[in-house]
Amino acid sequence: MNKRTILLTGAAIAAIYSAPSYAEESVETEDQVSVGTGATDSGEILVTARRREESAQEIPLAISVVGGEQIDNTGSFNVGRLQQLTPTLQFYSSNPRNTAVNIRGIGVPFGLTSDGFEQGVGIYIDDVYYSRVASATFDFLDVAQIEVLRGPQGTLYGKNTTAGAINITTNQPTFDFEGKAEVSVGNFNFKQAKAVISGPLLDKLAARVALSSTSRRGTIFNVTTNEWIQSQDNIGVRGQLLWEPNSDLSISLVGDYNKQDAECCGSVFVRTGATQRPLSRQFAALAAAQNYAPPSTNPFDRLSDLDAELNAGNKIGGAALRVNWDLGPGTLTSISAWRTWDWKPKNDRDFTGLPIVTASNNPSQQDQYTQEIRYAQSGDDIDFVIGAFAFKQRIDTQGLEAHGPASSRWTINPSNPLSNDPTVLDGLTARNLQFLKSTSLALFGQVSWKVTDAFTIQPGVRLNYDKKDGFFQRRVFRGDGTELLGTETDARSVAQLAVFRPQESVPTNSDWNFTYDLTLSYELAPDVLTYATYAKSFKTIGINQNGLPTDTAGNPIEAAGQIKPESINHYEAGIKTQFWDGKATLNLSAFRTDIRDFQATVTNGQFGVLRGFLANAEKVRSQGIEADFSVRPSERFNAYASGAYTDAKYVRFVDAPCPPELSGGTAAGTNPPSAPGTPGGFSPPNCDISGQRLPGVSKFSFSFGAEGNVPGSFLGQDGEFYLGYDGSYRSDFSSNASPSAYTWVDGYSLSNFRLGFRTENGLNIFGWVRNAFDENYFEQLFVGPGNTGLIAGLPGDPRTWGVTIGAKF
Repeated sequence: MNKRTILLTGAAIAAIYSAPSYAEESVETEDQVSVGTGATDSGEILVTARRREESAQEIPLAISVVGGEQIDNTGSFNVGRLQQLTPTLQFYSSNPRNTAVNIRGIGVPFGLTSDGFEQGVGIYIDDVYYSRVASATFDFLDVAQIEVLRGPQGTLYGKNTTAGAINITTNQPTFDFEGKAEVSVGNFNFKQAKAVISGPLLDKLAARVALSSTSRRGTIFNVTTNEWIQSQDNIGVRGQLLWEPNSDLSISLVGDYNKQDAECCGSVFVRTGATQRPLSRQFAALAAAQNYAPPSTNPFDRLSDLDAELNAGNKIGGAALRVNWDLGPGTLTSISAWRTWDWKPKNDRDFTGLPIVTASNNPSQQDQYTQEIRYAQSGDDIDFVIGAFAFKQRIDTQGLEAHGPASSRWTINPSNPLSNDPTVLDGLTARNLQFLKSTSLALFGQVSWKVTDAFTIQPGVRLNYDKKDGFFQRRVFRGDGTELLGTETDARSVAQLAVFRPQESVPTNSDWNFTYDLTLSYELAPDVLTYATYAKSFKTIGINQNGLPTDTAGNPIEAAGQIKPESINHYEAGIKTQFWDGKATLNLSAFRTDIRDFQATVTNGQFGVLRGFLANAEKVRSQGIEADFSVRPSERFNAYASGAYTDAKYVRFVDAPCPPELSGGTAAGTNPPSAPGTPGGFSPPNCDISGQRLPGVSKFSFSFGAEGNVPGSFLGQDGEFYLGYDGSYRSDFSSNASPSAYTWVDGYSLSNFRLGFRTENGLNIFGWVRNAFDENYFEQLFVGPGNTGLIAGLPGDPRTWGVTIGAKF
């Protein structure tokens, strides 16, 4: 069988995977399909994005597909690395919990994560919805194929998502014995091992077990602890049982466990910028007052001096029961699942080596239960899917934030004599207790009616009910252990309450939503498909789960507890083409998404008061074009190029948080300064950022690459030598919720190479180098707390290299 490297992204599909040019073992089906690739003998890419198996080029859907072989060959073993192959996917992570996965610039608010809102990009593994985006930081485990769907997904998927979905399919148990193993080693003490074994237990019962382990030394050196941080320490195991009592019924039971225990997550000093505060309240003066200097002013020296303990303990696991029953003319599918998440972080939130914030830890535990039932039928003229979905979740969090002896001088206004007394804030601690109970119920369906051989109408509908109940309590304790009640009036207590104030809130919200979409597609020629889509979608209600913002008197604003749902109008048109006898593809698309009541993160720059809460921006818009090309003129060479232009901006957001250069003062149309009793005498005013670009979005992004091979022999075995290249580029983007001159991340380009030898029997030996030209770039920039003008950052990985050896049997 001739596998092919096919790129069908943009309005269609990017299926990227390199493989030997010779025949390889495969599973015999009506249309022979290679295990783990989704490619047929004809080079066709098969996907299940519409809950039925079909050719990618024949569906009117914006979707990118990456095969399991390409994931292994390019080292794209998690979502963060996957974005280098899919230009419209954005991934940001300051730690596993504070991770954002966006598509076309939308999905979740940029900044600190809140449990009170839903993800705009859904993550599904074998049809099971993963509500915690922390799962995106784990390694892929025995993956057959990944489909990245762009645009609202609600009429085919259990959980409604507004920006898209990442649909991951793993390899299934086989009734023939098979296995594979792979070991990689590299610089920074990189070690990765993967193993899979699959085969029959009984005539009608098969099992599959997959293991993965990844470790790597950190890329940033902490001069305070003499340890490397930003390390990797992942382990995962996945087991499956497949029972097929007859040809009409299959039942699978899946369990998985994943653990991270990395020395993470830190930052480096990047720069300082002037704010509207008095000079005595800006970083240079505050640092000089305590004889502090960062270990380096060059962020790419990769030196940090964070003094608080760091950790990113992260455990995710669960079990799922999946039933497929051929019933009548269609298939009935049931997926029952339980997921659990245990997050044990330790952070340094002052971004310095001073003992200002000595602990910032918010461990969380989650239990999630989902049930999806759907019935799908494919006919000559009509295909349809109808389904029901139920989701229940509880998250418990126990927060702790403590200040140290350097906090008084850093935090309290120097005009207050208490700023010179380290004991005022030393040991001041806030203990937060919170929980969230979330319920979601939905009915959904989609029909595809083939009016003629060329013209198809595809409508879909969704009815959704959501309910959220939250609880938040903050108790505040002095360094001597006595509790602050919030009613104290002495000067010392007032200074302490300006940092942490007791609060209790019980936000709750519920809502019904009815949404729909319509797609019209027309086949201009056998290999040319055009389509147009309109979708009326929504992002469900939210609540401010991490506490409420306060008025100038320090009282919680109860009305801020509920966040309105987003209302979305999405438009898309595209064309998919194949030519040169199927050796090349060219796909184009254009899209526009208008969002009213966009759920945004509003950040308070003060220490501890409330780092971030949710609010609605009046209107946001994302629009753009995508173009993709791939070619395989022979079995010996293939190439691809994919690009996207994305124009995503706040159309109207008049009460947004101000950027750091305007913080600590007043701005046109902003709130006035707060009373002098607050730290430094000011609270961040609001600014009108209408017309500004959304954070995290590059206007231009590209992926490109090629691979060539020649026959040869090595170690006494016949096979082929190959050389592959994968590159990516993204233009500059804002790394702050409100665009700031201090937090623009410059554009950058990354180049990855691989050189190896592979055989028909599954031996694959190759060397690889990522970021081959050692590009200095930032993944994110952070605004330091306190509005002092400090900007910290997270540098991207430097050049990494290594060797991988894999074998199949």
